[in-house]
Amino acid sequence: MSTSTAAIVVEDVRKSFGDVHAVRGLSFSAPAGSVLGVLGPNGAGKTTTVSILSTLTKPDAGRAMVAGHDVVREAAAVRASIMLTGQYAALDEVLTGRENLVLFGRLMGLRPKRARARAVELLEQFDLTAAADRRVGGYSGGMRRRIDIACGLVRRPKVVFLDEPTTGLDPVSRQGVWSLVRLLKEQGVTILLTTQYLEEADALSDNIIVIDKGTVIAEGTADELKARSGSSFCEVVPVDAADVAAVVTALHGLGAITVAESADRVSLPAPDGAATLAEALRRITDARIELIDIALRRPSLDEVFIELTTPQRVPAASEANA
Repeated sequence: MSTSTAAIVVEDVRKSFGDVHAVRGLSFSAPAGSVLGVLGPNGAGKTTTVSILSTLTKPDAGRAMVAGHDVVREAAAVRASIMLTGQYAALDEVLTGRENLVLFGRLMGLRPKRARARAVELLEQFDLTAAADRRVGGYSGGMRRRIDIACGLVRRPKVVFLDEPTTGLDPVSRQGVWSLVRLLKEQGVTILLTTQYLEEADALSDNIIVIDKGTVIAEGTADELKARSGSSFCEVVPVDAADVAAVVTALHGLGAITVAESADRVSLPAPDGAATLAEALRRITDARIELIDIALRRPSLDEVFIELTTPQRVPAASEANA
């Protein structure tokens, strides 16, 4: 990707805190108007990366550009081009939603009349008009997150950093934030989204990077990452868990069969897709085993994440020489 068409460019960025190497040679980019999902276990370097890109932390080495500006040499221009929302809403709970928006507008240089007008626009856009004159301290978690994001949009940003924005929210509120992310994308805003919810990255991201130990260990679309964990598989669930052994016998020779930890279902690779499914169903029907479900399934992003970030066990010498 040409750096001239990218809203975010990170090249060999490094950052240490004493003996802790938080970011080690990180490189990635995001085109303008896209959503980049950033996944990684706790301590992987996600928040440090966001801090560097939002000019809160200076990198020790490497280069990072946001909205065409260098995060070190042009920090003020970067800050004028971005919006940053963390895991917890940074709001004045004594003020109303409207007052918070007007306050942020004034702090960002808007004249009083324009700040009030922009507050009205955002309250309507974020479906908060009915709660506009209530104190934020009485808002629900989802409403607080919406007003927090709205405050960051008082000045229209080119790039938005959402650092685990749905942490602690209920499913309905989380869906509301997802709708806001999609709305921002439609408006041409570039979004970097860090999240611990794999389905969130799957649903919202155009591209995903997986960070572990301060470096990118995988990158691609959700479909591309899922493909790394193998092809589709066939899952078979008998009505009676006691029939699992009979299912294994019936499917013998069709592929490497795995019995789930719950011992109520089995799975096997389906390299031929529907053909594998049809053959499995034929064999189970011939064996007169009653099923609850049989289906083709793809690896989930959760499975990809676990596979990529779980250290592989090194065989003991006795095992290796066996």
